[in-house]
Amino acid sequence: YAAVASGLGEEHALLDEYEVLLMQETHDDASFARMAELEPLLAESGAWDLKRRIDMALEKLHIDPKALVGAASGGMKKRIALARALVGEPQLLILDEPTNHLDIESIAWLEDLLVAHKGAVLFVTHDRAFLDRVATRVVELDRGRLLSYPGNFSAYQTRKAEQLEVERVVNAKFDKFLKEEEVWIRKGIQARRTRNEGRVLRLEALRRERAARSERSGRVNLAVDDSSRSGKVVAELTDVAKSFGARVIVKELTLRILRGDKIGLVGPNGAGKSTLIKLILGDLEPDAGEIKRGTKLEVAYFDQFRTKLDDEATLADTISPGSDWVEIGERKTHVMTYLSDFLFPPERAKAKVSSLSGGERNRLLLARLFARPANLLVLDEPTNDLDIDTLELLETLLQDYTGTVILVSHDRAFLDNVVTQVLVHTPDAANPGRWTENPGGYSEWQAVLKRRFAQGRRPESVVAQGVQKNGSPNRPAPTVSGHVVNEKRVKLNYKEGRELDALPGRIAALETEQKMLEQKLADPATYDATAAGAAGGAGIAALRARFEIIETELMQALERWDVLENKRA
Repeated sequence: YAAVASGLGEEHALLDEYEVLLMQETHDDASFARMAELEPLLAESGAWDLKRRIDMALEKLHIDPKALVGAASGGMKKRIALARALVGEPQLLILDEPTNHLDIESIAWLEDLLVAHKGAVLFVTHDRAFLDRVATRVVELDRGRLLSYPGNFSAYQTRKAEQLEVERVVNAKFDKFLKEEEVWIRKGIQARRTRNEGRVLRLEALRRERAARSERSGRVNLAVDDSSRSGKVVAELTDVAKSFGARVIVKELTLRILRGDKIGLVGPNGAGKSTLIKLILGDLEPDAGEIKRGTKLEVAYFDQFRTKLDDEATLADTISPGSDWVEIGERKTHVMTYLSDFLFPPERAKAKVSSLSGGERNRLLLARLFARPANLLVLDEPTNDLDIDTLELLETLLQDYTGTVILVSHDRAFLDNVVTQVLVHTPDAANPGRWTENPGGYSEWQAVLKRRFAQGRRPESVVAQGVQKNGSPNRPAPTVSGHVVNEKRVKLNYKEGRELDALPGRIAALETEQKMLEQKLADPATYDATAAGAAGGAGIAALRARFEIIETELMQALERWDVLENKRA
């Protein structure tokens, strides 16, 4: 809490003092008197709103306010730093890979916050869905040049493809002209007789330009050996349950995984996705139920914590210990060449793993993974620290892969492009370890939730946030001085029934308007047309203000719908 609150600077000093006094186990007259002095000061300075912002950031990023920063993991420290940056509502917010280590729910919340943010945002990310939603301009570093493209990532892709096609035509013409000039200079006597020194100098300049022209580089060359086939059934789970103390990971899960399936595991951080993988692979045994595993399984496991890399080993020994060759299928490749396919120059083959950056460790783990024959690929968060080109190549490889894939990822575009079905963590009060299987990718799952919502059924995403299966909120009964008060059940009256019937249409209309405003705010034309004067700036401010109003109205409508639906139930 203190680390996140420090992002507010001096604004938070009074509130911090109040919180320290409030959290004391015992209070004397002096502490009560000081708290009484602080309360009007806090109200006057608007500090209660600061506390709300801190609490919201902690909640949305799943941070325990009482936890110690020193004891936090690397991923948790990143979330704490992100929350600290967000609470101050700065004029310029700079984010470097903000979506790494965040689950999908937290990423969606961050997107909403940045879209409505009044200041400027400069961010580095390889999450294409995040780029599409948030960016109004994409700046690319390409072969030593900074290139700016208006619009979001989809607009960038279109313009980049057009630019590369123009570049290809220009280069082809250049090469043709250079070839003609090379023929001319090789005529020898005729060229020397004409003594066209200007043309000779121009040819030398052309040669230098051609030598300096770098093709689109930095692309990883991926291939995987899937020559051996597993049995038709890879794994079959029947009424499987697994718990750690009071924490239920899986309960009554029945699932069949067939050869060629590509399954995406979706759920918040801590839901138990990695535990579920270990159950499927046999690294853990279930508390109840039965797991049958198929025959001829050869597993390649990409570990999200990168713990399977020996920091003291060299890159070459990591890929091919005791040998200078790597065999993929029927192809034999020298380890130096194989490492160069993953953007490691030959001189680094003898370097230690400990010298690698996060992205380089990721590429090395992928290189080792694909150097071994496997018919079951298990990829736990493989997209962290990978650039977009490598992501797209990995997608293509997995799409063409004939073996089975189990994938854990919070990259929605990656899930949509790779998996054939998703297994989603959808707990409720009756079954906190429930997982739901759905065909298609993440977008198809979201479409299912929207259809259920439109039909008046509670979506699992709401269930997961604390709503019981029967539609009533999963919250404690109201209390007075610590004593539970019995709630009186009241039926819907006619007016409330009409209001409940109208709410889905109102919510849909607000969501449509919100989407339209998002598109306007993401459209560079909105800013280009208004850059000239103050009136334009006021128009943009009005759009953002309306977006925030819609956000509030949506929350109120959803809460009202929840209350009325609960009364009807």
